[in-house]
Formats: sequence, C-alpha cells, structure tokens
Amino acid sequence: METRCAWANSSEMMRDYHDKEWCVPSHDDQYLFELLVLEGAQAGLSWSIVLKKRDAYRQAFHHFDLEYCANLTELDMENIRTNTEVVRHPLKIKSVKSNALAIMEIQKEFGSFAEFLWAYVDGSPIVSNWQYDSQIPAETDLSKKVSKDLKKRGFKFVGPVTIYSYLQAIGIVNDHISSCSFHGN
Repeated sequence: METRCAWANSSEMMRDYHDKEWCVPSHDDQYLFELLVLEGAQAGLSWSIVLKKRDAYRQAFHHFDLEYCANLTELDMENIRTNTEVVRHPLKIKSVKSNALAIMEIQKEFGSFAEFLWAYVDGSPIVSNWQYDSQIPAETDLSKKVSKDLKKRGFKFVGPVTIYSYLQAIGIVNDHISSCSFHGN
C-alpha cells in the first residue's frame, strides 16, 4: 500500500498531481512555464482551486506556448480575464505575457529556462528528509535567491514563497516526507 504526503489525500486530483508531477524533475521549458504561471495564479488561493482550472489555462494560453503568450495583446488579455474558468486577477493574467518574455530572454542567454533554473542546484535536486508535512518550510534561502534573480529579470508573481512551491513542483526540491512512497522517486 502506498503512503503519501498528508496534503495529497484531500482528493483524487491532488493524489494524481502528487503521484505524477510534484517533485518530479523537469527540464521542459514549456512545462516549466506552465507551472510558473499556475504557481503565480495560486498566490492567495489553494492549489486545488488552480488545478481545477488547469485545463482552462491550457486553452486560454494555447498550452503555454511561449511565443503565443509573449505576443498577447491587451485585448487578448482582457478576453482571458473575462473567462470565469481562470483566475481573473488582471495582474496575474498580464504576468503571463511578461514572464513569457522574460523566459525568452533567459533562453537567449542560457540556452533554456531549465538550464538557468537547474544551475542553482548544479543540476541535482535537493532531496529533503522531512518526517512530517508540518516541517516543510514556506521559503528557503534558495527560494529567496531565485525569487530575487527572477524579479531582476522582470518576472512577476515570483515571491520567495511562490518560488519555493514552484521549485517543489518542478522537482528542483523533493519535499516528499520520508515515509511517502514517492520520497525516493
């Protein structure tokens, strides 16, 4: 029988996310962008709310195609903002465009967004050994550093708490508790 981090037991959707995505290392720039957008949208909300809206986000932002998102017009963003299936916060929607543009600049400089992010940990995930979910921090020195660097490059909705959650989501940090069946994955 598989054991999971406690938060993953709230719904089937959360279990699937926990089992298949959370803390799984990714080097795919489009996926990294998708999770950055979703983590930014989550600020102030629960992750389950954002996951429920994920398909609508994929439709609204053409599966997080960087080129498409970088070229969103004011009218495009207003049309997305009126979509009740996404988080309708106007600055969060505008951040999709600015973050896409910032990622494209990073790609020019570093070859990929993944190369830029994974350089913070020399290409190897940080594997934590927490006993309980309650021990997992909201932010760390790493998330503060990445957040600061991203903000300097023009990213929005990338505070240190959001970025720590993001680093977990994309597998740079593996915070599965030690008794979780997915801790070693």
